Amino acid sequence: MENSPIKAPTMTLTSGPVAIYPRVQEALSRPVPYDYDPYFQDFYEQVSLKAGKAMRSDKPAIILHAEPAVAIEAAAASLISAQDTVLNLASGVYGKGFGYWAARYCKRLTEVEVAYNEAIDPEQVAEALRANPDVTIVSTVHHDTPSGTLNPVNEIGEVVKAHGALHLVDAVSSFAGMDIHPIDCAADIFITGPGKCLGGSPGLSVLDVSEAAWAHMEGNETSPRASVLSLLDWKDAWRKENAFPFTPSVAEVQGLDAALDQYLEEGPEAVWRRHDLTARACRAGIKAMGLELWPARESIAAPSTTAVTIPGDLTTKQIHSAARQTYGVTLSAGRHETYDKLIRIGHMGPVAEPIYAIAAVAVFGAAVRQHGIAADVGAGVEAAMAEIPNGT
Repeated sequence: MENSPIKAPTMTLTSGPVAIYPRVQEALSRPVPYDYDPYFQDFYEQVSLKAGKAMRSDKPAIILHAEPAVAIEAAAASLISAQDTVLNLASGVYGKGFGYWAARYCKRLTEVEVAYNEAIDPEQVAEALRANPDVTIVSTVHHDTPSGTLNPVNEIGEVVKAHGALHLVDAVSSFAGMDIHPIDCAADIFITGPGKCLGGSPGLSVLDVSEAAWAHMEGNETSPRASVLSLLDWKDAWRKENAFPFTPSVAEVQGLDAALDQYLEEGPEAVWRRHDLTARACRAGIKAMGLELWPARESIAAPSTTAVTIPGDLTTKQIHSAARQTYGVTLSAGRHETYDKLIRIGHMGPVAEPIYAIAAVAVFGAAVRQHGIAADVGAGVEAAMAEIPNGT
């Protein structure tokens, strides 16, 4: 890359991959041990237990050695059988996307779908389950990142459990940035990873799996084995006396351990508070500039991502280029249906600090002004700063 005219960004304010904590960077640089060395096998067990503790589970976590999109597809392949009817909740690109995976394996797929700036109402879920009493699995995305919106996953979980179905929850971009845990949302498979709010690198997935989900997978004749999409292959791999199905990502496990230490030592509640404060300051600044948030209501806006409606007839490329080339700041685009409709500002991990909200507001306002859109940057920065003394 020596001859490349493109320089590394000064500041990464994206919705993932995110900037990582210094202690994670240090951990990733450590020597890589042999995966069957007794030291590493013991270390792996301890990291699995620590991840379970962070998720407030009574079980060790399952670590998959690929980024969470692989884990979500693996959950679909492993859990869903040809006898299952799946209710997929689609409030955004990622929620809708899971339905395509589910449809490969299930007997029948039905969906509750809302506009991609909205959230699923638990009563909609209850109505769908009354209309489809044969539903055995319900899938929910907590934070649909391409929209910056949150679904009321705890309340949805109550409805799902009352129906007697299994609940599969994508908490990839919400866990460790807000108060969300497997037991609270009645999740049977809860999927997250270190590359978002934990402020780690994006090469692993971390899962909590209920006994009911394991039993369902074991009874599923088409659940993959000896496959990268198999959850069953990793069920007992956390124990130091057991074998790994294939070579684990040793360096990434060391990074995950450091990210978990950062989270637990700072204190989860403190981490959630600074994510929330950063997002509130950012939203206040965006509105004060005269620009619009993408979520239909601020009450469903995620504390880990602020989604801003692209003003006028601007394009994603114009805003991204101005922000990066002039100010050295990278932002996230929408995805698929939300592309060229919104820009995402990430508040995850080490950049979930209020000073980054001020920077984001200033850069976003300046970027759209470069292309002729009115934005009162001064008012935006003042509004963001005014939010910060309120703290929590």
